Amino acid sequence: MVQYYWPPNYQQQMIPPQVTIPSTGRPSGFPLREESYIENILRLNRGKPGNFHFSFEHAVEAGKNTINVRGVVEAAGRDHVILRDLRTNHRYLFPMIYFDYAEFDEELAYFNQSQ
Repeated sequence: MVQYYWPPNYQQQMIPPQVTIPSTGRPSGFPLREESYIENILRLNRGKPGNFHFSFEHAVEAGKNTINVRGVVEAAGRDHVILRDLRTNHRYLFPMIYFDYAEFDEELAYFNQSQ
């Protein structure tokens, strides 16, 4: 059996991480512009109607491993998206791991490509 003993005068040293802030005012290692991850693109296009397609590896019923939602993005995070169905106003919270693709009815907002 291993016993852990801390002497009465023991204090754990907490050393804060060193972050270099260059003259741009942005810590080093941070991108200079927003990166084009899916959740960022969905966030840029909040409120635009579209069809969102998801598929699941394990289905409750055989052959029912996909879902398509006709709706708008209300919010998107690194690992999830919140959609509102346009017909029923029902809201869905989907993990992004199940997201396949989206089709939008209008032109999408995207990041400036000239930089």
